Amino acid sequence: NDSCSFSDLFLGCELTASTKSYTFQVDKEDDSNHILALSVVCLMDGAKDECNVIEVIGRNHENQEIAVPVANLKLSCQPLLSLDNFKLQPPVTFRLAAGSGPVHLAGWHQIMQREDASFEEDDDLSEEEELAPIMPAKKWKRKQ
Repeated sequence: NDSCSFSDLFLGCELTASTKSYTFQVDKEDDSNHILALSVVCLMDGAKDECNVIEVIGRNHENQEIAVPVANLKLSCQPLLSLDNFKLQPPVTFRLAAGSGPVHLAGWHQIMQREDASFEEDDDLSEEEELAPIMPAKKWKRKQ
């Protein structure tokens, strides 16, 4: 019997003309399941009005490296993009393919750890607790 526990860690990085890429990877010996959930990509203070193209570089199902543009930000028309927790599996690299930034990426690093649950479960936990019946709400009478 295996059980799982989750932990969420905030992830943030900034891409600029001098730091064009950021790679997120985990220890190869770590047997936990890691997921990156990218939520927002936005231009930061000092950005020029130019196209800033952000790519995600990862591996496909055949373990081949692929680069996919996920955002094209421009200060005058689209300075921010919500990616609604776009899920990626590490290792993954974020790269500023065009533009000089600065571009901030924010999201969550989710870790699902497998735990050995070979110990015997406590009897209190295995039995279902009985719920009290739901009683109808009382009707309030208005005083006149």
